[in-house]
Formats: sequence, structure tokens, C-alpha cells
Amino acid sequence: MRISEAQRRMLEFERARGWDKFRESQIFTHLIEEMSEIGRHILVKEGYKVKGLGHEVPDDDVAREFGQAFSLLLQLANRLGVDLEKAFAEEIERMEKR
Repeated sequence: MRISEAQRRMLEFERARGWDKFRESQIFTHLIEEMSEIGRHILVKEGYKVKGLGHEVPDDDVAREFGQAFSLLLQLANRLGVDLEKAFAEEIERMEKR
């Protein structure tokens, strides 16, 4: 699926469920929360945080956390009028020139 298609699907999904009433700041905060859950997986995997010592990893697999974070990023980009496919293509082009 192209990123533009993912953005379109997310927009339709949001509107169908009435999620378009949420503010950008709420979506951003939720995105940071999901990124933190990815971070927790990494810290436990690398042994920095040890399971059973108050540092539990959710039973969900890390792929789901990435999916949740990506959906929130799509929502935020839609709200701010950002074409992520174009933005990524332009950024990767800049990075390749360095």
C-alpha cells in the first residue's frame, strides 16, 4: 500500500468513527505514548530493563505498537495537511545528497 493510500484510508476511518473531533495535541500525545511503548520493548530486549523487576513489556508484539504509532502519525499528518509520501521522498533525497 502506498503511503498516500494509507493516509486516505486513515482519514475515512477517522471520519466514520467520529475521531475527527479529537484535537491535534491529543493525537500527538497518543503518538508519543505509543512510541514510548516501542521504547519499552527495546529497553527490555537489550537488557537495560529487566522483566519481573517492575519493568514489564506488554504482551502485544512490537509490530502492533508500530502499527498504532503509524496510524497516529497518519492522523496527525492529515490534520496538518502533510502529504507524507511526498515529504518522505523529499527527505530521503536530501539525506542521499549528504
